[in-house]
Amino acid sequence: MGTSRKGITFLLTGSTSGIGRETARALGAAGASLFIHGRDRAKVEALKAELAGSGAPVGTFVADLASLEQVARLAAEVAGSVDSLDVLINNAGVGTAVQAKTRELSADGQELRFAVNYLAAFLLTEELLKRGLPRKAVINVASAGQEDLDFSDLMTEGGYSGARVYCRSKLAMIMMSLDLAESHPRLRSNALHPGTYLDTSMVRRAGIQPLGPASRGAQSILGGIAAALDGGTTGTYFNESRPSRALAQAYDPAARRRLREASLALVAPYRSRAARDGRGGQDRAERH
Repeated sequence: MGTSRKGITFLLTGSTSGIGRETARALGAAGASLFIHGRDRAKVEALKAELAGSGAPVGTFVADLASLEQVARLAAEVAGSVDSLDVLINNAGVGTAVQAKTRELSADGQELRFAVNYLAAFLLTEELLKRGLPRKAVINVASAGQEDLDFSDLMTEGGYSGARVYCRSKLAMIMMSLDLAESHPRLRSNALHPGTYLDTSMVRRAGIQPLGPASRGAQSILGGIAAALDGGTTGTYFNESRPSRALAQAYDPAARRRLREASLALVAPYRSRAARDGRGGQDRAERH
């Protein structure tokens, strides 16, 4: 990315591998102040050491997004440790199941892919917004693989497949992005498909031959950042760098309202806990 991001602060979830790692490298090279996140402390610290060579400030957070309690704690730690946050990039995710009919659950008993890919991002974003963060933009990493949500079965207990839930969770990310653009007009909010079958652990674990490098996905994210920060674009879904159209359900205000209401109900216990227990986490957010 030729554009300097010096003085701009980013929080990037899912930073330690694949597209997230390549995005962190590119943002570091652009001079950004960067907070990286992962669920494995050793991997987070290894990436921090690698990025230290860029000279840009790097902070770290560790949380397992399969636990909404940890997501709420992450939000409280970010708010208590970060002087300012300009851009939140919700990148962390879980791919399709290797065994198509193997249903996995999160730590909270919710379908794993829907919980990690969407609910964790929803809760983190909501908790940060109520604390005035981020100030400039939210970038949600979605997918061209989408499927309409079934509001009678959001956890896909019937007709389950990992691919189906993955596609539904990614459409939910797009719907969330469009909602944010409407409800927070001063905040730029966009979603994007980073690229098809790129060389990530998510793709390899699904037994799929990669069609391109992970760095291509990072370029898509950087393009989404540029569209938001430099172009002022909001409420848009990008297929890589091109403005595109998601499934029609994403543009249905009633469907988006139903998703938001259901999502608020699902995360409510963890929002209450965050308000009660939320304290700054300077011991968890370490700056270079």
